[in-house]
Amino acid sequence: MDGFELNKIVASILLTLVIGMASSLISDALVTPKPLLHNVYIVPGVKKNELLSASTLENDPPPIEPLLATANVENGAKIAKKCVQCHSLEKGGANRIGPNLWGIIKNKMAHAIGFPYSKGLEAKKDTWTFENLNHFIYKPRGFIAGTKMSFAGLGKAQDRADLIAYLNTLSDVPQPLPSSTQESKKNSKKDIHSKSENINQP
Repeated sequence: MDGFELNKIVASILLTLVIGMASSLISDALVTPKPLLHNVYIVPGVKKNELLSASTLENDPPPIEPLLATANVENGAKIAKKCVQCHSLEKGGANRIGPNLWGIIKNKMAHAIGFPYSKGLEAKKDTWTFENLNHFIYKPRGFIAGTKMSFAGLGKAQDRADLIAYLNTLSDVPQPLPSSTQESKKNSKKDIHSKSENINQP
């Protein structure tokens, strides 16, 4: 294969990525559904806070720590193959369409030197905690307005947990993941607190 043919292949790949990103941005601009402020139909016997939690689930995914306790890193590595279309994962890797992801856990959000982050992400002034990544991977544009990331998001909570657990390994000093024992103790305390509240209710 000569250099001209190789250039054509590379150009085709880049053009496909650009068209994909443009299509995603255009579709988001054309279709912007607005969630209802209140439920149209109120189910008898369902508490108000339960209705609110269900209505906000779309933009507020459930906590990821309980799932991190049993996360499958190998499955996370498979899911991460979607990331390498726009990101490099290795230490010292170059920024691509998106920034390099090595050492992203507990790092500041705009961590990659020289990468042109969106104004929305730069304004966050926060770090990539497990929970922040959970929200971002679930729905990038719902978590950071104006983000340049064209990825629609991962809907399955366990897939997000597996991916985050794998990203945590991409570091010289990986962060400790919550253990199943810790989560069991947390859940037990929540159950005890919930039971005591029910007892105190008239």
